[in-house]
This record gives sequence, structure tokens and C-alpha cells, in this order.
Amino acid sequence: MASDGTLSVELDVKSVADKFWKNMRDSTIIFPKAFPHDYKSIEVLEGDGKAVGSIRLITYSEGSPIVKESKERIEAVDEEKKTVSYSVIEGDLLKYYKSFKGHIAVIPKEEENGSSVKWSCEFEKASEEIPDPHAIKDFVVKNFMELDDYCHQQA
Repeated sequence: MASDGTLSVELDVKSVADKFWKNMRDSTIIFPKAFPHDYKSIEVLEGDGKAVGSIRLITYSEGSPIVKESKERIEAVDEEKKTVSYSVIEGDLLKYYKSFKGHIAVIPKEEENGSSVKWSCEFEKASEEIPDPHAIKDFVVKNFMELDDYCHQQA
């Protein structure tokens, strides 16, 4: 019997929440240009790539650990709270996980500059032998750090 699980990580970034959120929401355009070592392309198949119901086909470069292609559907967006949720609906990841949902929140810091970025996922393993998706979490953290640097270069 396969098992369900969750995984999460939160990190502090130097970028203010509004700028980090805007650039992350523009990932369809920004990520393949700014991070070609991670993303070959992000193609919008349905919708505008940002709204609920939008479907994007992400083709990863050699920097991606186990996933070369992923089709994701945006499930929920709250622009005011700076949160987005997505489901992986096709692609390499589903060889390992029957279901995979990700959630991202960009949280402004009250007392200081910068913001916090939280990523979490819910997954159901295809089998017990499949490890928790720590490689995916590490890839997300690397992307957040690269996006933070990108935000500062765009000052």
C-alpha cells in the first residue's frame, strides 16, 4: 500500500514580498530566460499561465534531478495573500507519486526588509519504496534563492 505525506520548507529572502511574488508569478517568461540551467521552457497550454485552471507544460534542463517534464494545473491563487497552489497532472513526477500538489506563499516581514517564502507539498507515493520528495524540495529552494538574486539584479 502506498503512503501519503507532506513536506515543507520556509526560507528568508532579501527581496520584498511584492517583487518576489510578481517575478514568481511571471515564471512562465522569466524562469527559462533567467535560469536556462534549470528550465528549457514553460509553455502555457490553457488559460494565461497564472489564473486558476491554467495548465503549463514545464520542460526542465539537466539541472533537474528526476523530472524532465511536468504538466501542472493552477488550483488556487490569492494575489492579496500572495499564495498559489498547483497540481502535477502529467509527467515524470507521477511515475513516483500518484498525486502531487504544491503550495507557495510569499510572506512579507513586518520588522525588517525581505520576506519569507514557504513551499509545501502533499503527495501520495506510487509505492512504499519511493522516497519522500526531498530532491524536489531542494530544487525548489535552489530556485527560490536564484529568484531572489534575480530580483536584486532587476532593481
